[in-house]
Amino acid sequence: MDLAFTPEEQKFREEIRAWVKENLPADLAHKVHNALRLTREDMQRWAKILGKKGWLGHAWPKEFGGPGWNAVQKHLFEEECALAGAPRVVPFGPVMVAPVIMAFGNAEQQQRFLPGIASGEVWWSQGYSEPGSGSDLASVKTRAERQGDKYIVNGQKTWTTLGQYGEWIFCLVRTSNEGKPQTGISFLLIDMKSPGVTVRPIKLLDGDHEVNEVWFDNVEVPAENLIGEENKGWTYAKHLLSHERTNIADVNRAKRELERLKRIAKAEGVYDDVRFRDEIAKLDVEVVALEMLVLRVLSAEKSGKNSLDIAGLLKIRGSELQQRYSELMMLAAGPYSLPYIHEAMDAGWQGDHVGAAHCAPLASTYFNMRKTTIYGGSNEVQRNIVAQTVLG
Repeated sequence: MDLAFTPEEQKFREEIRAWVKENLPADLAHKVHNALRLTREDMQRWAKILGKKGWLGHAWPKEFGGPGWNAVQKHLFEEECALAGAPRVVPFGPVMVAPVIMAFGNAEQQQRFLPGIASGEVWWSQGYSEPGSGSDLASVKTRAERQGDKYIVNGQKTWTTLGQYGEWIFCLVRTSNEGKPQTGISFLLIDMKSPGVTVRPIKLLDGDHEVNEVWFDNVEVPAENLIGEENKGWTYAKHLLSHERTNIADVNRAKRELERLKRIAKAEGVYDDVRFRDEIAKLDVEVVALEMLVLRVLSAEKSGKNSLDIAGLLKIRGSELQQRYSELMMLAAGPYSLPYIHEAMDAGWQGDHVGAAHCAPLASTYFNMRKTTIYGGSNEVQRNIVAQTVLG
């Protein structure tokens, strides 16, 4: 296997690196490299910079306003952004719902929704999980009843990431109870400013407000916001999940965080410990292996093959590695890995840190990463899927 990039690909990488270096605000890169909390404005600022260049939808084909890059170019772009310290693109709009609108939406829906996603102006949220319907997504109960030219939506979504910022939400809703559960689900786009939509915060273990409950109480949604056909939403959801699995592996962030782990280990004086360095070496090898899996998925995507099965493996390995590097950072700093008060740090707190400044976010990141093996379909369920569909 030849893992070397071609001269043309290397030139492309250098062009991307130069552009990111020139356009990425230094304060955003500092926050990302040091795991400091990003505000809505931080994330939106970088999204709009990419949108102005036409790269927020960097995986989009040319006919929808994207650059039309191949799988390798997309990977190199994501890697250069991550290593430079760019905020991770919030995926719900450009990575998740946009491909569904492109593949299954009508021309009017494409013209209506895609420009706002491409520019970074409109913030999208994902309405999939419900209480009792997480990994078992086919059991969703949020109901959408057709009444003339509109749907009346009632129900609840949960774990809606960054839903407090959402302007639109794409939802799986139940439009029929006949037949198998999967056959009665539809894919609906809902304006979160609609009367009857309520967003309630959920505080996580790290003390942050990242996820939410979203309630729908007799929310009126125009029927024209239905994507594709009624009761065919499960097909569209599977299409979306194939994109989410690739994104959820987050291999490029893992490569950046691996370097941060090495910096922390050296600063804390544990890098010279052979056993600790062995753990870093094992993680290094696993990150490279994950990158090879990502390239396989992207290669399959380029050739038109169904990559969802392998993408399940990506989700498993990517989430485990995210937890592992956060654990090793905690171990490197030892008792100095203490929680910190977000509000004080955000306000520019000038007090003394307990330990070095790089220790401040470690516990928060560690606690937050407990979620990775659960969201997007728990790893236990993913292993069952892989066993059934890949191993046979």
